[in-house]
Amino acid sequence: MKAAMIFTGSGPILILTSFDSLEHPTLSEKLGARGITKYIAYEVSVDKVKKQYGTRFSIILGDLSQTDDMRVMDIDGHHVFNSFSFEELGPPVYHPLGKTT
Repeated sequence: MKAAMIFTGSGPILILTSFDSLEHPTLSEKLGARGITKYIAYEVSVDKVKKQYGTRFSIILGDLSQTDDMRVMDIDGHHVFNSFSFEELGPPVYHPLGKTT
């Protein structure tokens, strides 16, 4: 399982996913189904998310399938952005790569 801060056009969200990579094409499809087609994703510590969200983390985790799944943990962009320092963010994953019009 991975946790990720996803920067979208309307601000950051926090997700949990069973995908092994933030670059997995099906993860992009699942985000696209939610209207998120252009984003920058950063992996964050699952342990930190668990500690910060407590019971909510357990509830969301219980709803997360073992494979090919994604759940939104937090949509409050201000809260998500301020919950992690820049040093806690993994390397960026850009989607889509290249120019968009």
